Amino acid sequence: MKLLRTSPDQFVLQFAKREFRLLNDTLELYPLVPPAHHRIASPEQPPVNEEFQRLLDEALAEDRRQKREQILKLLNELQNTTQPGRGVELTLTRSQMDWLLQVLNDVRVGSWLALGEPEPDAAPDFNEQNARFLIALEVCAMFQSVLLEALGVEQSPQWG
Repeated sequence: MKLLRTSPDQFVLQFAKREFRLLNDTLELYPLVPPAHHRIASPEQPPVNEEFQRLLDEALAEDRRQKREQILKLLNELQNTTQPGRGVELTLTRSQMDWLLQVLNDVRVGSWLALGEPEPDAAPDFNEQNARFLIALEVCAMFQSVLLEALGVEQSPQWG
């Protein structure tokens, strides 16, 4: 995936066919963070009004539904724009870049949770049960990196 051109509120990205398939397969995992992961209070804190938690759960469910619709619409549009020899060109607005980053982050965090929340220097074994999560974790990081660079966000030296 590479950034072809940009304007103040428009970004044109190009994907090779394999990259597009990776993006498609990764976005199909959304939503991956379990709803129970989002709590008003941590287990160490005093109990919170159940009504607040119910409202949070409803808002998150609606947000996920809207993002899922946007993903399906985007993927459907992209299926019809593949150019022979050139792959897929995707034009996104700044707000679309934002929601795509949010979706990729959900899949990345959800993959990390599914892998048992491993420390960065202690990657889990690669096996049949966790392969898709390990792959999704890395693919999301790659796509997020390119999207953030397109937005002008520099990589932190600590992640160098």
